Amino acid sequence: MAVAARTAELPRSVEEIRADFPILSREFGGRRVAYLDSAATAQKPEAVIEAISSYYRRSNANVHRSMHELAAEAEHLYEGGRAKVASLVGAPPREIVFVRNATEAINLVRYTWAREHVGAGDVVLISEMEHHSNVVPWQLLCQEQGAELQYLRVDDQGRLDLAELDERLAGGRVRLVAVAHVSNVLGTINPVGEISERAHAAGAMVLLDGSQAVPQMPVDVKVTGADFYAFTGHKMIGPTGIGVLWARRELLEEMPPFLGGGSMIKAVEDDHSTWATVPAKFEAGTPAIAEGVGLGAAADYLAALGMDAVRAHEVEVTAYALDRISALDGVTVHGPPDAAERGSLVSFAVEGIHPHDLAELCNREAVCIRAGHHCAQPLMRRLGVPATARASFSVYNTTAEVDRLIGALENAKRIFGV
Repeated sequence: MAVAARTAELPRSVEEIRADFPILSREFGGRRVAYLDSAATAQKPEAVIEAISSYYRRSNANVHRSMHELAAEAEHLYEGGRAKVASLVGAPPREIVFVRNATEAINLVRYTWAREHVGAGDVVLISEMEHHSNVVPWQLLCQEQGAELQYLRVDDQGRLDLAELDERLAGGRVRLVAVAHVSNVLGTINPVGEISERAHAAGAMVLLDGSQAVPQMPVDVKVTGADFYAFTGHKMIGPTGIGVLWARRELLEEMPPFLGGGSMIKAVEDDHSTWATVPAKFEAGTPAIAEGVGLGAAADYLAALGMDAVRAHEVEVTAYALDRISALDGVTVHGPPDAAERGSLVSFAVEGIHPHDLAELCNREAVCIRAGHHCAQPLMRRLGVPATARASFSVYNTTAEVDRLIGALENAKRIFGV
């Protein structure tokens, strides 16, 4: 497989970018860490760390409450973070709801919109490649409502069959199609625009899990055609504890509150309450203020690099990894064979070595990869494996780190005699 041609250039060298991430200078056993686990969580640049630290050192106060200067600064920083995230994904700030993570974003849709629109005999349609965060909420909803959960099959190259989608939609019972924009195991980039168009033509709504997409490629939520788009902060070089639900304004206005309490109200009477405007209606209590500030700094950092350039760099590293890993004897790579059709990760299995053993042997050489079912057990059953190993890349990774991974895999094969 040829390494993909660069279509956009990063404004700074990868070495300069790496210097922005303090943790990448760490060493274990005299070896510099090679962090190839960004699909699990990305590392944080100094700009994000400093934004959070500065908020606590200089501007710590609650938001949407007090009138003093510190409160004004805190609110400016927090709402500025929302505006920066909104800009990154092509949305108005008032359509950005801050939640704890993508899992909470999907559950918000389950508890509010879906409870009112999915009933007995209806179908929620997901795919075999979904992360558990886009499986379990719909299992619970369907059990509660008497609806049916159906799965779109994944083919042998990790793709969805849109003809099967059409067949399921033709039955007239599908109320929601919920799929990953990018698979966290296969790397598959789903044709979300086509999926949304076909679903809407059949009267179904669309939710996209963008946790793996927003960190690594240009995303315009409106272009996806989705009605709901969920993603998380910690995978996009931002802090943990904060995520995003985007939804069309008219949907957010119609949906009932998710949690009740302070901040989400307009007025509280003795026996009833009225709600604040969106997004405040869905952000009860004191929010994750520092995390919102940090997420805004992460969005700024990615925007400054340019998401086209981020994508081009990660395609290059992924293509190189696909070439090198696929060339090893006894190795099976899962997902689309072309790096241009996948996100920046490679899941694989080495014959005769359990993925957990593989990850431990890589760890001894300070190469950090993931091993397990990746919160995607239905997909593991489809692949016929209990687990896989996964190397995943971000804008700070290099082909030299891929070479270190290959060396660690070759050493593991020697140790196991395979």
